[in-house]
Amino acid sequence: MNEFSLIKKYLKPLSLNNRSALKLSDDIYYDVEKKIAISVDTFVEGVHFLDASDPKKFLKKILRASLSDLYCKGIKPNSYFLTFALNSKLAKPLWLKKIKKILHSEQKKFHISLSGGDTTRSSKLVISIIVLGKVKNKPVLRRGSSINDDIYVTGNLADSFIGLNIIRKKFNFKKLNNFFKKKYYEPELQTEFSPYLYKIASTSIDISDGLAQDLQHLCSSSGFGASINLNLLPFSANTRYLINKKLVDIKNIFSKGDDYQILFTSKSKNRSKIIKISKKLRTKITRIGIVTKARTIIFNHNMKKIKISRKKMGYMHTF
Repeated sequence: MNEFSLIKKYLKPLSLNNRSALKLSDDIYYDVEKKIAISVDTFVEGVHFLDASDPKKFLKKILRASLSDLYCKGIKPNSYFLTFALNSKLAKPLWLKKIKKILHSEQKKFHISLSGGDTTRSSKLVISIIVLGKVKNKPVLRRGSSINDDIYVTGNLADSFIGLNIIRKKFNFKKLNNFFKKKYYEPELQTEFSPYLYKIASTSIDISDGLAQDLQHLCSSSGFGASINLNLLPFSANTRYLINKKLVDIKNIFSKGDDYQILFTSKSKNRSKIIKISKKLRTKITRIGIVTKARTIIFNHNMKKIKISRKKMGYMHTF
């Protein structure tokens, strides 16, 4: 059983009388009357991060991953709740001071504040983060795209995945290693672009599990499919260099997770508006495909259709 089938079969029925739960088909809880949005994430040592002994190697990443759930809906987070399940090996003054210092820095960066939480004991480090945001405009949800909507993605893809594999010692690109590791440890969130989403986007999601899998969520929510041109995908200069040198294969890296860029759909009439926003913010926003009637996702590379195996679609928890 995977995480999505578990939710659909056993948990979704419990939420059907609560319209703010959005049938558990989105990233957030949205209270229409109170204009409040909430997201919840849990991170486990050995699953979501590798080294619990050094907060620099996980804390920024997981906090930003949690904030991303609201930013990708066009909502600014304003407070968060934090729970720690940890052991006596970690609960030492030096480790806790590092936690405090990093959280203080992130709070200043994203203008958020800690509002509460819980602590308990566990053999492995487990952190849960609840993020709250006040909704000024209607949030951009997963459902709402139409046939022939354009498909866009912000920023660059694959840097984080390459960084993770460098950390795991599966890749070694020498002078480029630090660049990619930083992209994994400190993902860049689209905080400046987020407020513009409600003006242009019909649906939106952040890329946490991988482009293909998160795109599948958008498509299935609206009952459509997509056609994606892999030649249009945005990559950093360093990743493009590796692709051109055939040190990495685009088909193996394009749909991995932890990018936390925003994947969204928009009407074709908004193209010039999106170009203006991109130039104004100096933010890369790339049109990579189109929403189609067929309920499948087609990937094209060098004028040829390619098949993406289930394994390469993106990350998925299985039980």
